[in-house]
Amino acid sequence: MSRPPVDHEAGEASGSMSALIEQLTGLARRQYRVFVIVPAAALAIGLLYLLLTPAQYTATTTLLIDSTTLRVLQNQLQPQGDVPLDTLQVGSQVEILASRKLGLDVVRGLRLADDPEFAASSSWNPFASSAGPSPEDREQHALDAFLAHRSISRAEKTYALNISYTSKSPAKAAKIANAIAEAYVDDQLGAKYQTVTRAGVWLQDRINELRSKATAADRAVLEFKEKNKIVDLGGAGSTAAGAGTFSRLIGEQQLYELNSQLATARGATSEAKARLDRIEQVRKMDVSEGAVADTLKNDVITRLRNQFVDLSTREANISGRYGADHAAAANLRDQMEEIRRNISAELGRIAGSYRSDYEIARAREESLERALAALVSEGQITNRDRLGLAELESSAKVYHTLFDNFLQRYMEAIQQQSFPITDARIISPAVAPTKKSKPVTSLVLAISLSLGIMASIGIASLREAMDGVFRTARQTEQQLRARCICIIPQVSAVTAPGLMRGNGGAPETSTLPALPAPAPGPGEPVPAQERRFAFSDPLKRRAVEDPISVFTEAFRAIKVSAWLQANVRQTKVIGVTSTLPAEGKSTVAANLATLMADAGRRVVLIDADLRNPTLARSLSPRPQAGWLDVISGKLDLTAVTGREPTTGLALLPLLLTEAPVHSDEVLASQGFRDLLERLRQSYDYIIVDLPPLAPVVDVRATVPAIDSFVFVVEWGATSVKTVRRHLLPETELHDRLLGVVLNKANPRLLERFEQPGIYRNGYYMRGA
Repeated sequence: MSRPPVDHEAGEASGSMSALIEQLTGLARRQYRVFVIVPAAALAIGLLYLLLTPAQYTATTTLLIDSTTLRVLQNQLQPQGDVPLDTLQVGSQVEILASRKLGLDVVRGLRLADDPEFAASSSWNPFASSAGPSPEDREQHALDAFLAHRSISRAEKTYALNISYTSKSPAKAAKIANAIAEAYVDDQLGAKYQTVTRAGVWLQDRINELRSKATAADRAVLEFKEKNKIVDLGGAGSTAAGAGTFSRLIGEQQLYELNSQLATARGATSEAKARLDRIEQVRKMDVSEGAVADTLKNDVITRLRNQFVDLSTREANISGRYGADHAAAANLRDQMEEIRRNISAELGRIAGSYRSDYEIARAREESLERALAALVSEGQITNRDRLGLAELESSAKVYHTLFDNFLQRYMEAIQQQSFPITDARIISPAVAPTKKSKPVTSLVLAISLSLGIMASIGIASLREAMDGVFRTARQTEQQLRARCICIIPQVSAVTAPGLMRGNGGAPETSTLPALPAPAPGPGEPVPAQERRFAFSDPLKRRAVEDPISVFTEAFRAIKVSAWLQANVRQTKVIGVTSTLPAEGKSTVAANLATLMADAGRRVVLIDADLRNPTLARSLSPRPQAGWLDVISGKLDLTAVTGREPTTGLALLPLLLTEAPVHSDEVLASQGFRDLLERLRQSYDYIIVDLPPLAPVVDVRATVPAIDSFVFVVEWGATSVKTVRRHLLPETELHDRLLGVVLNKANPRLLERFEQPGIYRNGYYMRGA
């Protein structure tokens, strides 16, 4: 049975979305105080602003610009009607309403310079004279305050303009808004009257000038005609009459008439020639053909042909009955021949008449052609004289046209002066508002809350970006490219009563039998008595003393990881290290070793931090010998091996006085490797407490001898950059990592980064 195809892209998209949601919820969980405090502070500021800011009221007047074209001088008085919307023209009216000139008219008309509301808005000038501001300065200050509270807007796709004014007094707001509209109407009327008046004066001067030029042009035309003896036919449109149109000369009229006569004569000649040609064709036909009579439509020929046809019919009957030689048939043929001669004679007479008509038409055509040629020759001479006349007549026509147009404009301007109308009217006067317009409570609170939310997001994101430490297992795995085994919560040094191994509150000895000491090597004497050590620091064995806790469960995760890796490859020697000192690596190593030993494993704990033997300081009694004596050949292994009595954990300590200069050489020596090989034969796990990675190079020297490493990072303290800079370049160490352990995590703060409830003991407490 085949499987359906898997949509990997959908899975990746779902995974990225879930990861994003998880990051956002984690951010809200970690920075919830910021998301509560900052918006609350913003709302408080908004409420304070509402309490301290005085209420303001806005009144609005609606002004309508009529749909007629906004021009002062029009071609004619047009009736009111709809015209297409002109956005630029309406926008120009908005600019006029917003101008300082119109505002100054309102300020002066309402005496706003004396109003305390407008006088208080002016800024104090310490360098001003003691006498106070001048009237001009007070007027300008009032104008600035007026313009700051006035607004002009246009209703979308209409001629309506909304004029709004905001003031602390509702009545004053309505009064000023109406005053702006009235000032605009008055300004339009004044501007139109002044424009029309100036235009009328200019038009009158221009008309007088054009009248003089038109008269001079007409006089020049008449003088040119008299000088060149050009006579026209006069009539309508004569230049002399002052109409400014070209006149027609006598020669042109004769040429036009003669040309018409020639065209008629040529038509008559062609018609006569066609009749003559046709009659010649008919004379060649036989009398018996019907086309002869049908073409000419002559009564004589028609009668003779009918007689000929009748005789022809009778002759055919007699010849058929009595024979062609019969006297009657011969007599009929003689009559038919006589009729044929008569028809031919008649056709000849008609042909002569047609030939005479053709000759006459031809002669008339030739006569007209000679007359026309003579008239054309004479007209060419006249046309050369007419060039100057045409130029003078054209100039006269232009002056007359301009004179008529300007005269018409002047009459319209005079008429418009008598009509005090404007293109604007108030359709909705302002009234005193009952509700305040500023500040808007809902808007202020919404803006305050929005700004608070945005500020909280920014502050929270900034805090997250500036954190720069390890907080979650996912972050650890992404930054270090290694598995995060567990997160160890921070615990106090004193174990709480009731969480000890026994219910009585006192430490209980292990129920496991004491493990035998490791078998001595070849040539080594059997120790007379086993050394016993105890951890003076309760945290070093907290995993054993408090087995039912999240703290101990974290070490069980390390133990299980070591066991699983041991099934894959040989893993006995486990090194515990960190980046910096004081990250708790020694505590992790001690608890891991004691927990493994308490579980019945044969475990030895080696204190390999030669520069700072932390484990040696926490042992009681203090060790008198260390494993350095073993690799140097001074003592055997059993002489320095101690044992923790309750768990059976074996210990290889260091002396507090030992501080070799070349500690890296010691850890990289063959003696240290031989020591580990001997311990492999006797123990299941060898836990090595190594020095930190950043201060010294000792850990790098132990890489070939260690099977796996547990890397300890202090939660919320160690910098991510520091760990990456020291761990990632060490590829061999990174490849042998068993995993990373986040140590000293604050359980309460950890719930903001991880799922709540994971790092609490509630699960265990419910089962108690």
